Amino acid sequence: LSLEDSGDLLVFLLGMASQGISCPSRCSCQYLEVNCTGQQLLEFPVDIPLDTRQLILAANNVSYLPPVELSFLADLVYLDCRKNLLGDDLDFTFIGVARLVYLDLSFNNLSQVTFSTFSHLLSLVVLKISDNPNLVAIEKDAFANNTWLRHLDVSRTGLTFLDTSTVRDLPNLRLLGLSDNLWHCNCSFLDFITWMMESDVHFPDADNITCYTPAGLRALRMPAAEAQLHFSCLTQLHKQDYVFLGLVGFCIFLAGTMAAWLAGVCAVIYETHASKGEEEEEEEEEDTYLFLGKISRKKTHVNRGLTLKSNSLLHIHTPHP
Repeated sequence: LSLEDSGDLLVFLLGMASQGISCPSRCSCQYLEVNCTGQQLLEFPVDIPLDTRQLILAANNVSYLPPVELSFLADLVYLDCRKNLLGDDLDFTFIGVARLVYLDLSFNNLSQVTFSTFSHLLSLVVLKISDNPNLVAIEKDAFANNTWLRHLDVSRTGLTFLDTSTVRDLPNLRLLGLSDNLWHCNCSFLDFITWMMESDVHFPDADNITCYTPAGLRALRMPAAEAQLHFSCLTQLHKQDYVFLGLVGFCIFLAGTMAAWLAGVCAVIYETHASKGEEEEEEEEEDTYLFLGKISRKKTHVNRGLTLKSNSLLHIHTPHP
């Protein structure tokens, strides 16, 4: 045997050995792969080889994934759990399988996705959570740690809203499934629709990405819905907007009235002080004129007295002939 043939034989023997050592009942095991598809399993299978890379549990009745048993499969990169009965208790379930790249949870009973659901799957590339009719909420930061995510499918769920930042902040996202959901196309959803129109992400089955509510936009595709929402949300005012504008106008009117009143009061005070000042100046001028008049009269009287006195003296000292 050549060295290459010997290597292939060794891999085959190792696979057979691992299959002989442990393989779950009603499952088939090949090298690094365990397939339990359609075996009507009610629980997560035991005796899964610890070096398993690919685990397929599709089309069973499993309602719970035990985090401890999963954590033993530290090398797991592919997990297919579609068409089971998995429900709400998935937070921290995948804490021990950080190498997981592919995860399929479609056709289950998920009702929400939180930050803790997939936050430990730092290498996740493909995530399928479509066909979960009870899935009505995905938290804003649900995929914050899944920066390698390229394929995300949330089609055919109960979602009515998805925050734009939930998917916009995924730098490697290339495919996003959104079809056949119950999208509520209101003004809050306009930002998401605008992102869809401007994004380079591919949206499969785009013809079925339509509005469900309100009734006036039902079955309308996203490009047409964007135009309608731009008109109704950005050019028209709602009742609360009119109330707000009315309050602003009243406040401006009240402020103007107060300013005019204060200006009038200040003007009256200024004029009052100014008139008092003028009266005081006039009184001072009159007093000054009176004082000067008295002084002038006194001077005149004195001059007359001096003149008479000097005439008397001249008369006395003048010699008679």
